Amino acid sequence: MNNLAEISKKVVALNYDGITAPILSAKGAGEFAEEIIALAKEHNIPIREEPDLVGLLARLKLGEEIPRELYVAVAEVIAFAYMIKGKVPGQA
Repeated sequence: MNNLAEISKKVVALNYDGITAPILSAKGAGEFAEEIIALAKEHNIPIREEPDLVGLLARLKLGEEIPRELYVAVAEVIAFAYMIKGKVPGQA
């Protein structure tokens, strides 16, 4: 499941396969952030505003797993994405 968090003109995208820790799959600021948001909307990827979390996740390298310290916050974002999509964990 993909999810996108947004703050102003700064975004991060997460990818979660339901097995391993979520990874940072995209990040950007300014115009690049707007392009990421447009792609997310085009592909019906849920968007959630979490300014503090975006700030922390933006420090990670692309492809890096989310650190354990952020698991609870990221789990809330993933749960939001599942709810919006009408899915439950374990569904493709």
